[in-house]
Amino acid sequence: MSLDADHIVVRRRMRRKLTFWRVLAVLAGVVAIIAVALGVRRDTDLIGGGDQIARISVQGLIRGDQDRVEALDELAKSRRHRAVILHIDSPGGTTAGSEQLHEALRRLAERKPLAVVVDGMAASGGYIAALAADHIVAGDTSLVGSIGVLFQFPNVHELLKTVGVNVETIKSSPLKAVPNGYEPTSPEARAAIEAIVLDTYAWFRTLVQERRKLAGDNLAKVSDGRVFTGRQGRDLGLVDEIGNEKTAVAWLAREKGIDAGLPVRDWELKSRLSQLSFLHLAGVKVLDAVGLSALARRIEETGTIKALERLNLDGLLALWHPSAGN
Repeated sequence: MSLDADHIVVRRRMRRKLTFWRVLAVLAGVVAIIAVALGVRRDTDLIGGGDQIARISVQGLIRGDQDRVEALDELAKSRRHRAVILHIDSPGGTTAGSEQLHEALRRLAERKPLAVVVDGMAASGGYIAALAADHIVAGDTSLVGSIGVLFQFPNVHELLKTVGVNVETIKSSPLKAVPNGYEPTSPEARAAIEAIVLDTYAWFRTLVQERRKLAGDNLAKVSDGRVFTGRQGRDLGLVDEIGNEKTAVAWLAREKGIDAGLPVRDWELKSRLSQLSFLHLAGVKVLDAVGLSALARRIEETGTIKALERLNLDGLLALWHPSAGN
C-alpha cells in the first residue's frame, strides 16, 4: 500500500515538472519567434526589395488609433521607402482622431515626400488628413471639403413626456453633463456646446488657411461646410491636380527628385507587433497550458469586442454624410 502511495506521489511530481517545462518551452518559443520576426522586419527594411515608394490607405471612419500612429512613425524611419503616397476614401470621423492622424502624417512628411490621392472622398476629417501632404491629387468626381464641425445628440424628452416617464437628475452645477437628451436644452447649455464647436471649427479653418495658402473670400467660400468635386476643389485651391496614383508619382519625380521607376508597394497601417497575429494564438495556448482557460477564451473574444467598440464615435465630429445635413 505504501509503495502505491509513493508511486502516486512520484507521478504527481513528475507531472508538475513536465507541465512546468512545457510552459517554459512555449514561452521560450514565443520570445524566439518575436525576436526572429522583428529581426527579419529590420533586415528586409535595410536590404529587402530595394528602394520603393510606400502606398498607404485611410478608409472609412477616422477615430483615434495608436497602432496607426506607431506604424506611420515606423514608416518615417524606413530607409528603403523613398516617398509615400496616401490614398484616402473617408467621410471623416472624430475631430480628435483626425487631428491625431494629421499630426502623425505631418511627422512622416517631414522625413519623406508625401502625396495624397483622393480615391472617392476626403471630406471633413478625411480632408484634415489630406492637408498633411504637400500635394493633393483627386479624381474629377471625387468629393473633397466639408470643412466644418458637427455635434449631434438625440433629445427624447417630449417622447418621454408622452409615455409618462420622468428622468430625475441631480448634479453639481447647471452645465454638468450637458446636453442631456432627457430634458430641454437650456440656452446656457446650447451656448456652451456652440462655443466648443466654433472653437474647433476655427482650428480646422486655420489649418486649411495655413496648409492651402487660402485667405479672405477664397477661404470663406471653401469653409462653409459644403463638399466639392475634385474639379471644383482644384479651381478653389483645395486640390492641386486632377488624376490618380500615376499623377502623384509624376509629381514626386518632378518636384522631389524621386525615381519615377521605383515600384509602389502597399504598407500596412498597423503597428509592427500587431502584424504578428500568431502571438494572439500563442498567448491563448500558454494560458490554456497553465490552467487559465477562462482567460484564454476571453482573449479569443477580444477581437470581436474591439470591433464592436469601433462602432462608437464619441465627441465632436468632422464628418460628412448627406442624411446629417452636412
